Amino acid sequence: MVAPTLRVDVVTIFPEMFDALLEHGISGRAAERALFQLHRWNPRDLTEDAYHRVDDRPFGGGPGMVMLAEPLARTLDAIAEAQAGANKAPVIYLSPRGAPLTQKRVCELAQLPALTLLCGRYEGVDERLLQARVDEEIAIGDFVVSGGELPAMMLIDALVRWLPGAVQDIASVQEDSFAQGLLDCPHYTRPEEWRGLRVPEVLLGGHHARISEWRRQQALVATQQRRPDLLALARAQGWLDSADERTLSLAKGPRVRFLG
Repeated sequence: MVAPTLRVDVVTIFPEMFDALLEHGISGRAAERALFQLHRWNPRDLTEDAYHRVDDRPFGGGPGMVMLAEPLARTLDAIAEAQAGANKAPVIYLSPRGAPLTQKRVCELAQLPALTLLCGRYEGVDERLLQARVDEEIAIGDFVVSGGELPAMMLIDALVRWLPGAVQDIASVQEDSFAQGLLDCPHYTRPEEWRGLRVPEVLLGGHHARISEWRRQQALVATQQRRPDLLALARAQGWLDSADERTLSLAKGPRVRFLG
């Protein structure tokens, strides 16, 4: 059996939500093959009161509840003990206040032996716990969901794709959107004609150099039209050459609808 390459510990009051990661898709197959380990920790299990309370009303008033620092700290202590030998695993809090998650950060995190994900609920977590125990805050996007579980699942799924052996063809991961600083090109499959719409001829000719050039051009145009911020970053990083700039210059105009 292959030794696990990544250990992920998740602090959540809804551990059963993560069953989906372990039972389906690429992450499910990776877990079966022991390419990563997922450990779920419910802070209610480390409370001492009869009601297993993990939240209370916020100081200063206002709506909602705030997660208590002590049950979370005890949970993080237990995780640190269980992770012994994995060096200092970073604690990441999934929060709309955090830095936006990028493919670059996913690749960096996938190289670690272990990490801990803290899933908040209600109005959030006592700030003192965050200051004392959290190393990084990550946001999935500029929107709010009911808790950190879904963002944590998205992060884990993104990480698992980069683990050796998780995806049959690693090139499919390396060529994903954002992996090379651009959005992905459009893709097509059989039949060659569907409801009067044909697959671009270049993809049918078997000329690999032309296909590669076409895909690069399509990725450039898609990024220019849909995510100009990414294009600006690609330019700043020196990732575009003169041929790329010519493609972008010729493509300026009405938005093209990509199929696939």
